[in-house]
Amino acid sequence: MKIYGDIQSGNCYKVKLLCALLGIEHQWVPVDILAGDTAAAEFLSKNPNGKIPLLELDDGRCLSESNAILNYLAYGSELLPTDPFLLAKVQQWQFFEQYSHEPFIAVARFIAKYLGLPEERRADFESKQQGGHKALTVMETQLGKTPYLTGDKLTTADIALYGYTHVAHEGGFDLSHYPAIQSWLGSIAGHPGYIAMA
Repeated sequence: MKIYGDIQSGNCYKVKLLCALLGIEHQWVPVDILAGDTAAAEFLSKNPNGKIPLLELDDGRCLSESNAILNYLAYGSELLPTDPFLLAKVQQWQFFEQYSHEPFIAVARFIAKYLGLPEERRADFESKQQGGHKALTVMETQLGKTPYLTGDKLTTADIALYGYTHVAHEGGFDLSHYPAIQSWLGSIAGHPGYIAMA
């Protein structure tokens, strides 16, 4: 299988991390968003939405959206619960990541890290801070009760949110105010097979 992505992207990195934790062999195909790689006809033929990460199976089938890829690859493993309620809780956190977390933390990081925080984007950058801290507070509350987001075990919910949370400081978010999140980050980094963002 092939995975198209940018290792510095949290959405791509979380797929790479899952593969490392589960020992899934794959070919990593680097994609440069800023150079227009995702707008190329060949890429768009695989994902008309023009976004990474993208999973291409050996039979040619393709799957996009990072959390869909996570759950597909984790199917049958201990990282994806089979109990309907626990599975729904995983998905609950993954929807939270996409709608309440990423639009603030990932976007602020993109403006700062990828674009170099240009003056014309400073107001946009600053506007993301409140929403980002709200998302981190929701996570902090849960992680003050359980070691992982859905309970006592690592799931794809944690991997989904780890992607951008562990580099949130690059978007201007001080994680020192969130001790439970810091402990959670350390627990994930301590798992066998863990790889850093690089």
